[in-house]
Amino acid sequence: MANEPTTSSPSSLPLPDFLDQVQITSLPPIAYYISDFITQEEEQAILDKIAAAPKPRWKQLTHRRLQTWPSDLVNNKLMEVPLPAWLDEPIVSRLQSIRLSPDSESSHIFFDSPHQKPNHVLINEYPPGIGIMPHKDGAAYHPVVCTVSLSASLCLNIYKSKDDGTLDPNPAWRVLQEPRSLLITTSSLYTDFLHGIADITEDIELSKSTIANWDLLRSPDDYADGCNVRKTRTSLTYRDVMKVSKLGGKLGLFQKK
Repeated sequence: MANEPTTSSPSSLPLPDFLDQVQITSLPPIAYYISDFITQEEEQAILDKIAAAPKPRWKQLTHRRLQTWPSDLVNNKLMEVPLPAWLDEPIVSRLQSIRLSPDSESSHIFFDSPHQKPNHVLINEYPPGIGIMPHKDGAAYHPVVCTVSLSASLCLNIYKSKDDGTLDPNPAWRVLQEPRSLLITTSSLYTDFLHGIADITEDIELSKSTIANWDLLRSPDDYADGCNVRKTRTSLTYRDVMKVSKLGGKLGLFQKK
């Protein structure tokens, strides 16, 4: 397992000036990976807020659970309620602070989304041995997904279809997501490929030749034995829901603290 690095302050986070500095070039367009996107203090503060959420906030699935902020989607629409402050800062402003490239006229990854920032967060908790089947995120969202990982590492598998249109069960690529990291997927990687997490307790055969973002990892030497024993990992998935209804904002039906 990877050892935890020393605690750093937000000002000392090694954030890139431009996303093209952290592009995962071995993947189809386009993915970016930042190994240290939040500090250990920020990570713990978010985990404390998740744990303190009212019990009705949790949706219990068969083997895992999740929270949806500010609300669930209804007919692919989101009620117009702001994200709680602890999910907004520091992550959203940090996403908006990193330009795509020196040559790009766009200012940040959400520059051309309907609301120019994420308005929806899905919090997934993955115990060891529990994953999620290959899937696409769907048409309700602007095609940008920003995932912040908390507490533990695991591999995200990316799948492509065979010539006959059926899904190849073997992942075409794997991305190792470390605690406090940010993974951004967009463009054809979002629209044309499926992603999932295997139901395993240990990620194996980890190496430069098998992990797409190996050169961008915080400490690839920590996985020199090729293994990652899973612990409970929590993910924050930030997206911009394209259609928004003002009804929720007027009635305050979905704004739970």
